[in-house]
Amino acid sequence: MPTLPAASQSARFFISYRSQDPDLSLAKDFYKAIKAAGHEAFMAGESIRLGEKWPQRIDEELKLCDYFLLLLSERSATSEMVTEEVRQARELRDGSDRHKPLILPIRVNLPLSTPLKYDLQGYLQRIQQREWKSAADTHRILQEIFSLVPNGNVERLAECESGELGDEQLFSPIASSAHPPLPVTEPVFPDGQVNLAENSSDLNGLLDPELSPELEFPFFDQAFYSNCYKEVKKPGALIRVKAPLQWGKTYLINQILDYGIQQGYQVVRIDFQEPEKEIFNTLERFLHWFCGSIAEELNLPHNLAENWRGALSANSNCTNYFERYLLLAISSSLILGLDNVDILFSHQAIACDFLPLLRTWHEKAHTRPIWKKLQLVIAYSKEDYISTDRNKSPFNVGKSIDIPQLNQAQVQKLAQHLKLHWNEEQTTQLMDMVGGHPWLVKKALHEMTRCGLTLIELLQIAPTEAGLYGDHLRLHWLILQEHQLLETMKQVVATNTAVLIDRVKASKLQHMGLVKYTHNNSVQPLCDLYRLYFRDRLGM
Repeated sequence: MPTLPAASQSARFFISYRSQDPDLSLAKDFYKAIKAAGHEAFMAGESIRLGEKWPQRIDEELKLCDYFLLLLSERSATSEMVTEEVRQARELRDGSDRHKPLILPIRVNLPLSTPLKYDLQGYLQRIQQREWKSAADTHRILQEIFSLVPNGNVERLAECESGELGDEQLFSPIASSAHPPLPVTEPVFPDGQVNLAENSSDLNGLLDPELSPELEFPFFDQAFYSNCYKEVKKPGALIRVKAPLQWGKTYLINQILDYGIQQGYQVVRIDFQEPEKEIFNTLERFLHWFCGSIAEELNLPHNLAENWRGALSANSNCTNYFERYLLLAISSSLILGLDNVDILFSHQAIACDFLPLLRTWHEKAHTRPIWKKLQLVIAYSKEDYISTDRNKSPFNVGKSIDIPQLNQAQVQKLAQHLKLHWNEEQTTQLMDMVGGHPWLVKKALHEMTRCGLTLIELLQIAPTEAGLYGDHLRLHWLILQEHQLLETMKQVVATNTAVLIDRVKASKLQHMGLVKYTHNNSVQPLCDLYRLYFRDRLGM
């Protein structure tokens, strides 16, 4: 790569990438070039020292950086960790008077014609993007990047003697109508069928748009779905879907809502991951967003001003809005699917008022006929991370639905469906590594079917950050850090036998899907994936 001249004014760059090639090698090239040009560069793998806390360091660097260099390959474009960094960068940019950081998306062997998942597309709306196709593009992209630095010495076109750039914009805007984003939720198939694929726009998804659409088959037993459908038909029903991250909660909500549509019900799905942070500033603002979003989905005028009285509390106004407007305005029952409710747990003031409201509505169905028209389906994880009055909590009423692990017969059936021609021993080897975790199993079968990965290769790379579960494992590492559970996890993985640990901490690890209970309330890792990964990360 030709040497680029040093900048006369230093800038700070944050490089967002996935720790696999092509992202990794390109990120290192950019990192070296940026440093050589006299700028500051942050690249997690190069910049974070052993023992430092990743979440805090990343937050600090995002707040300090002038430029957010986003490498979007096929893999990083579906990475939850990368998407979260983009979300934070966009939030910082929109909230800054100086519009920092400037987001610079570079598509790495990912054509501009390829749609991004819904949430990532939303964060990058109206932001110009550039394609990288080969090493020949690296130098000229760096030229363009450095030309953005005030008083930089790199001129935009002067060094392109051959006129390679011409009049083309390096970071060219993309018309949203040209290729709409992938859906934020999974496509739903009738009769409990799943396209074995991954919708990476949602941590809880079970689908993958990259897989062929003809791969349809029942993922769980039909009796499991029938139980859910039977429950949601009950007047005033409240269904609680609680499971760890990436376990299939969003998929199940969509199946229930699809069933409701077939029965002639009105259905609305609200995802608490969608609103910007400011929505959670006050209960009043949150409930305005909540009610307005539902009215929007029902194609009704919002009519908030007409149905919101200043003398009443926010919760009373919200209840009246439902009782005197929304439920009266529709002729059928309304199934309201509330996804990622655990987002509220980090907004204690909102949660302590809103969650009891859900229980109140459910209980009103016993005495007020209008409330029989509302069926609630709420999906959440790690419910024990928030303290609520048991007499006001929605988490101990209604019907609890636990999404089961896959058993060996189901995994064997999925492998046969995908023509992997496995024997019982091969199925056992996979399940020893990933257990019956629906998403882990699906991801493994996806890689072997679509990418030609062998079972032996998968088992070798699975518990490493360079493997197919790298993002998933890092996410759990960060959550364990955040909740001071690393030492507890160290106790669990230190031995090949079950151990007895603090009851509260054991419950938290179990809700995260990292451990399973055995006899005498002891716990052990859910599968070898977690045992091997955390042993390595903890230096054991």
